[in-house]
Amino acid sequence: MSVFVDYGERMRSRPRASLGRILQDLGTTVLDVAASPGDLDTEVTGVHIFDPLDELIVPPGGIVLAVGVRGAAEICSLIRRAPRAAGVVVKLPVDVEEEVRATVLETGVAVLALTRAASWAQVAALLRSLLAEGDLAEPGQGPQGDLFSLANAVCALLDAPVTIEDRSSRVLAFSGRQDEADQGRVETVLGRQVPERYLRMLDERGFFKELYQSREPVYMELSEDGVINRTAVAVRSGDEILGSIWVAVREPLSEQRRRALADAAKIVALQLLRERAGADTQRRLRADLLSTVLAGGADAPEAAGRLGIATTRLCVLAAQLTDAAAADPARGESDRQRFCDALALHVAAIHPKAAAASVGSIAYAVLPLHSVGDEEARAVRVAESFLARVGPRHAANIGVGRLAANLSQVARSRADADRALRVLRARGTTGQAAGYTDVHFESLLLQVADVAAAEEQAPTGPYQRLLEHDAEHGTELAATLRAYLDAFGDVNVASARVHVHANTFRYRLKRLVEISGLDLSDPDARLTVMLQMRIFGR
Repeated sequence: MSVFVDYGERMRSRPRASLGRILQDLGTTVLDVAASPGDLDTEVTGVHIFDPLDELIVPPGGIVLAVGVRGAAEICSLIRRAPRAAGVVVKLPVDVEEEVRATVLETGVAVLALTRAASWAQVAALLRSLLAEGDLAEPGQGPQGDLFSLANAVCALLDAPVTIEDRSSRVLAFSGRQDEADQGRVETVLGRQVPERYLRMLDERGFFKELYQSREPVYMELSEDGVINRTAVAVRSGDEILGSIWVAVREPLSEQRRRALADAAKIVALQLLRERAGADTQRRLRADLLSTVLAGGADAPEAAGRLGIATTRLCVLAAQLTDAAAADPARGESDRQRFCDALALHVAAIHPKAAAASVGSIAYAVLPLHSVGDEEARAVRVAESFLARVGPRHAANIGVGRLAANLSQVARSRADADRALRVLRARGTTGQAAGYTDVHFESLLLQVADVAAAEEQAPTGPYQRLLEHDAEHGTELAATLRAYLDAFGDVNVASARVHVHANTFRYRLKRLVEISGLDLSDPDARLTVMLQMRIFGR
């Protein structure tokens, strides 16, 4: 008899996303109660990040991440500003005084303490992961098939904390009771990725090879200080490795539990295949809807409504990998999908109504901005923060468009973002973000260059004569002129740049004036030749 015959019933009876269940799933190592109003059965509806510069609007059941909040007075002030929240999360140490306890009892808002080892982005991602599956379920169905439920079911059967990971050791789901495991497991859950030092250790000992070659659970004696042993089983679909299930154990599993883990791998495989198919469909749908919004037009409002995007004060980000594995199209497409998923998660942590999707090779994000001020600069900071986080895994650039005051201006913001991204590509940079207003002139030059190329135009006047002379006689007079203009006429600086003596440089300058007929004292003539150098790129 399969140990999973009652899995469907277990999932149907799984409790809703209450504050207590979330705390149980995360474990006290990550999140603990600092001040409680009583029972923690309040239903959690969403995650909200506190920004002192923005208006705080928290619906009933929201969890507020109190970024930068310190001291009892600030905690009480925040609770009173969000009296319908399920709880507020404050980083340790939490100052719980009598005033805080009284405010908690008065409002019913719990105060939760977050470990200092966790970043706000990590805890936002974890909380949204726990809530996301239920959000996607049809009414009446509940989250009966989600991976978190399955991880908790396996945890109950094996009496040990469990993670479900993909082939790259990224955490797809985790069970409760993670605080019973070791520090490595806590780091894994917080970062949603097995730390590099543990991956290296497992690989050097041949555990990954053994795991992926076996169809049975593999017991791994890690024999490291403070590290609990593991039992893992590969999750397969035929010969394809989809991922693995990892159980933190202190001794080998019994034969009955080994069989339960092997059965669990089959259930997880089916779920991963369903989620992959659903994710592909969802990606295509979101990409189509976001493309409609970015294009503007009559259908944009409906598409924006289906995406849940705010209709005013939007900014478009255009992100593109600079090393998308061109030699391996399949790997490149997988990298782009993961990159876009990471961007979607990042902007969602900034604003719950942000949206992101891949359109061709570019990942676009539409970010609502409610603060008054330099919105484009704020969006650039969001882009820079994202690039800093994904930098070790993804080399990319991001262009940021100007603020769109309404949906009709989103197409313009998208064009701005595309042009800013193109400027970064033309510069040959990696890991950079730029707002359109910062690269406006460079973008205009690239557009003029496009027109010149389309109309098959070529350099004219003095610059043309210099290029022809260089081509015929093997001289470098055009390079001499560029160095002179770039140095604002400083011969010493210009000669150093082209590695010749100043007198030699003066002679070449005299020759190029004679040959081209260029009047270096005429500002219009200098501007004309400088623009031609930029436009024709020689």
